[in-house]
Amino acid sequence: MRRIVAVVLAVFLIGGVAAAVVAGREGQDKGTATKTVRGVIGSEKAEFFSDPDVVKALAAKGYTVETETSGSWAMEGLDLKGYDFAFPGSQAPAEELAKKYGVRQPLPRPFYSPLVVVAHRNAAEVLAANGLATVGKGNGTLKMTAYLKAAQDNKTWQQLKGADRYGELTGTLFVSTTDPTSSNSGALYLAAASYVAAGGRVAADTSAVDETAPLMRKLISVQGAQQTSSDAAFRDFVSGVGNPLVLVYESQVASLLMRGQSVDDLTVLYPDTTANSDHTVVPLTEEGRSLGELLATDKELRKLAVRHGFRPQDASAEFTAATAAHATYLNQKLTGVRQAPVPASKVLHEMARQARG
Repeated sequence: MRRIVAVVLAVFLIGGVAAAVVAGREGQDKGTATKTVRGVIGSEKAEFFSDPDVVKALAAKGYTVETETSGSWAMEGLDLKGYDFAFPGSQAPAEELAKKYGVRQPLPRPFYSPLVVVAHRNAAEVLAANGLATVGKGNGTLKMTAYLKAAQDNKTWQQLKGADRYGELTGTLFVSTTDPTSSNSGALYLAAASYVAAGGRVAADTSAVDETAPLMRKLISVQGAQQTSSDAAFRDFVSGVGNPLVLVYESQVASLLMRGQSVDDLTVLYPDTTANSDHTVVPLTEEGRSLGELLATDKELRKLAVRHGFRPQDASAEFTAATAAHATYLNQKLTGVRQAPVPASKVLHEMARQARG
């Protein structure tokens, strides 16, 4: 009889332990469970979302984020059914997507980045010697009025004094950009260039686009085939291939610097009139909106965004402090840089279409 009781008690004890283990696992699963959200992002944010520290920080807040990359303007042509958010590189394409999918305002804008021109040191010094730029040790200013005049006059590197010392500086002088019909950085380049060419007036309609169209077409056509991704263009520049002047996001440069990569030959030229890339989340579901708001407000995620070179909205001190060791290359306070207003999406589309011919 005692043996039977012992066996019964053992069964109950084993059952109790098993139940406790199951309950513990269920509690653990509940505590660490994450909501999977899917999004389409600009390629310049791919490294941010794949960063293990970002993945960990998002998981701590209950999110697993799966992303695919696309040109910001190309997102309009995608079928985003089944996605939770889109994350283009600026406000204009984001507003178009919001209209298309009936997304309520406001749209979260976690961070931004100004457009810059990366140049090899020799090219930057030749530009400076010919009045097209001012150059310090690692950064400088591209004089947009002078540069656009040179582009209008079909200037070649060989016509610039001092260029004959560098065999790589040959052919037509131009800044390499992405395709403005599909990529945000290329479209914003046209926005800033047209603003300068029009004497400080933002294009408001088709007639205004027509006025600067010949110059915009020249800026694009001289480049030949264009990349659809600023990420690819920047990688080419860093590897030493392609044009000596390339338009990229400041965030790409800052991220490279903070990773400790050698950049001895690099000069970062800030156009004296440029356009900011306001990275804007288009929430397609409530989970997507919650994620966008989290990126904008969470202290750890903002810190990680800065580590990837982005400037958090309304928090310049965070960026300045984090990049203090790289002030040689970065214009931390954007001194002397004017922000060009960006035309309405419809107008910018027409500008890009005409520029591509």
